[in-house]
Amino acid sequence: MSLQTISESLARSVAGEAWHGPALGELLADVTDTEAAAHPVDGAHSIVELVLHAAGWMEEVASRLEGHEPGLPSDGDWPPVRPWPEARARLTRAHERLQRALAAFPEARLTEKVGDVRDPPLGSGVSYAATLIGVTEHNAYHGGQVALLKRALRGSSA
Repeated sequence: MSLQTISESLARSVAGEAWHGPALGELLADVTDTEAAAHPVDGAHSIVELVLHAAGWMEEVASRLEGHEPGLPSDGDWPPVRPWPEARARLTRAHERLQRALAAFPEARLTEKVGDVRDPPLGSGVSYAATLIGVTEHNAYHGGQVALLKRALRGSSA
């Protein structure tokens, strides 16, 4: 798998034209402040919480590509809630940072392991390629949750 292929897949997971349906960014385009903060399903995260979580993990993967050791995102797995416009902007910045880090990353290193120990919650001990595919899948997974939350908030026509 090439850096170009990974970069394109990552872009589709956030910005659009994913084959599976709307990408994370597309799903968020019409979400209001009230909807973003709502908890329509008991025990489920809100849309704003999901967006900050996804952004945090994209930032963490960018940090790994930039040469830092793997760990949790800088403000935790589930960051403190921020205002909706700020959360949306953070998602955009995180995606842009990850794309820049990916563009600067040597393709020959894609098979190298991220960290020395396999730790599934941290996503360490796997190759950089697997990490990048994983963050793309992570975006799609949480995009699906956003779609379901929108449906719960708006009814079945959402």
